Amino acid sequence: MTGACTIMNDMRPVEAHSATELPASEPAEWAVERPETPVVPVDSIAGRALVSVIAIMTFLASLTVGAVVLVGAAASEWQSSVAREVTIQIRPTPGRDAEADVTTATAIATATPGIADVRPYSKEESAALLEPWLGSGLSLDDLPVPRMIVVRLNSGPVPDLSPLRNALAQQVPGASLDDHRAWIDRMRAMANSVVALGLGILALVIAATGLSVMFATRGAMATNRTIVEVLHFIGARHAFIAGEFQRHFLVLGLKGGLIGGGGALAVFGLASLAAYLFRGTPGEGQAAALFGTFSIGLSGYAAVLGQIILIAVVTALTSRLTVHHTLKTLE
Repeated sequence: MTGACTIMNDMRPVEAHSATELPASEPAEWAVERPETPVVPVDSIAGRALVSVIAIMTFLASLTVGAVVLVGAAASEWQSSVAREVTIQIRPTPGRDAEADVTTATAIATATPGIADVRPYSKEESAALLEPWLGSGLSLDDLPVPRMIVVRLNSGPVPDLSPLRNALAQQVPGASLDDHRAWIDRMRAMANSVVALGLGILALVIAATGLSVMFATRGAMATNRTIVEVLHFIGARHAFIAGEFQRHFLVLGLKGGLIGGGGALAVFGLASLAAYLFRGTPGEGQAAALFGTFSIGLSGYAAVLGQIILIAVVTALTSRLTVHHTLKTLE
């Protein structure tokens, strides 16, 4: 009994106070602060599923953006390289010495302003250019194989080639000047088509993400319909309720965007590393000609980071607009 009385005495407060004696600003010792419950649950199965969907969408969108950057950089490099070279083709003409015509055309091109280098191809080198189509081991002595002269332009603005074209027409019959403009225009059109296709895919991904967020927001409001209706009827403003959902889905959008964007950056990093490790192989030259060094550069990384932010912003704004539209139906 003595021990029981001691425990009971220890449980008594040191000083007894009535409810009226407690200061209004100081809570009683037995009062416990209840944590604030968010309007939208922080962690739920639907939230984790939405993070997975956003991660997949961001991954696909980031791959598309990176591919567009790679194709654009490669196309720009191709155009710059092709635009710096023009070709003089001299077709054999009866009664004329082809070697003399090559020498005359070379002298005319060398004297033209804006020309950095002139390299005439020999007869054997010109015939070797036909081997991919005619095969090797053929005798081309009896065929009118044209002679080629490669002219490299100076860096800077492309010079006016009209004087060179006119001089060749007057002094070297059978000579023609090809500035590769048709090829450059086709490459530019191809690059623009790829960029437009990438932007179209990006728009579809963003639209699909917005629809997923809209349905997820409606599902979250249906799950917490009682809380939302109570807040609405006690006078909570639409902006307050929408802000709660917006903050929740902004976090989900950032999580999914970081996962998907980080995965895409890892893919590009591994591709760049693989291209570096397989340098010097036969396939490396062809891949480099098509895609460059597989490095998206600072602009590509900035584009992927911007994609992550864009997905998060679209997620938050879609959620806010959906909540506003749903709350209007309760009025």
